[in-house]
Amino acid sequence: MNKSEFIDAIAAESGMTKADSGKALDAFTKVATKTLKKGDKITLVGFGTFSISKRAARKGRNPQTGKAIQIKAKKVAKFKAGADLATAVNK
Repeated sequence: MNKSEFIDAIAAESGMTKADSGKALDAFTKVATKTLKKGDKITLVGFGTFSISKRAARKGRNPQTGKAIQIKAKKVAKFKAGADLATAVNK
């Protein structure tokens, strides 16, 4: 499902217009990005939790040349599914 299909599904489920559904999705992504960038987490009970995790610097290997390279430390976004979502997906 791509973004426009997702917006169509939100509009159909909520009864909102496609334009309003698109604005709502854009607002959610902006707020989620700002919140995670600050280092906070977002918990949606029953759905899941979005958080930031720190990945330490490590050594890797270039698959084309086999040469050892240094991979920099970075922050990555993570999502952990809530119990309700996990149950619904596994039915």
